[in-house]
Amino acid sequence: MRVGHATDLEAATGCTVLLCPPKTIGAVDVRGGAPGTRETDVLNPQNHVQIVNAIVLSGGSAYGLSAADGVMRYLSERDIGYKTRAGFVVPIVPAAILFDLALGTPGIYPDAAMGYAACEAATDAAVLQGTLGAGTGAICGAILGKEFATKGGIGSASIAVGNGLVVGAMVAVNAVGDILDEHGQIMAGVRQPPDGNTFMGMLNAMKTMMMQPPVAESSGENTVIGVVASNAQLTKPQTQKVAQMAHDGIARAVNPAHTMYDGDTIFALSTGDILTDTSLVGAFAAEAMAQAIRNAIRHATSLDGVRAINSR
Repeated sequence: MRVGHATDLEAATGCTVLLCPPKTIGAVDVRGGAPGTRETDVLNPQNHVQIVNAIVLSGGSAYGLSAADGVMRYLSERDIGYKTRAGFVVPIVPAAILFDLALGTPGIYPDAAMGYAACEAATDAAVLQGTLGAGTGAICGAILGKEFATKGGIGSASIAVGNGLVVGAMVAVNAVGDILDEHGQIMAGVRQPPDGNTFMGMLNAMKTMMMQPPVAESSGENTVIGVVASNAQLTKPQTQKVAQMAHDGIARAVNPAHTMYDGDTIFALSTGDILTDTSLVGAFAAEAMAQAIRNAIRHATSLDGVRAINSR
């Protein structure tokens, strides 16, 4: 698999593309109450198409879904995609977006050109993490505005399970909730006024803030979107089960998760090399997802007035 980022720091937005090897099985599980997605129905196990050619994670809210157009053009030029009976090639490019419109220069969104550029930048080297690609404008705990939020970003993690099986995750973290470290302590989230040098705790903030309808309505601007991938040989229904189990990784690292204001979406990919147990892959997909979420926060850098954890 190859991953490429396209980043616009002035607009505080970007997109990330994962280009799949041939015969990659794809599935998805959506659990957030405010998702923004494209081509997720085709991934339903009961539907015909099995193979996925690329996955797009993008900023720009619903505008950012157009980044997938550029990815389709890139793949089409290389004759990569679903081959119809009539001889046409249709690339299968599911996508998910996050809301980053509150940061940077307004009115600029990831588009087809940015999606194409991310494909051109794709490499099989270690995934770059932090404030770039789909994680450029990501923030966490923004219930009090960006001054008291913490910078999110894009993160990745990989686990060598054994016998050749590798399970990895890549995620853009733009959560409503707090991000928890390996010990359950808050490492990012809503900051305590007036100086913002400590964390309030999103559950504490919700006790008062979410009782006010105007605040609640303005909070639907967050999400955690990501991909888990393995070199396991799984069917489409089995791959969907991995996507479902991977959401446990979000629940371990984000509190609260899957709210009505999040668009939490996880794609799962299986490249089909290693015979193994579905539950084993799913268990480590959840662990990789939790690690990737924390890595996104640790690698993030401050942007447009939103402080990263290394800037407290």
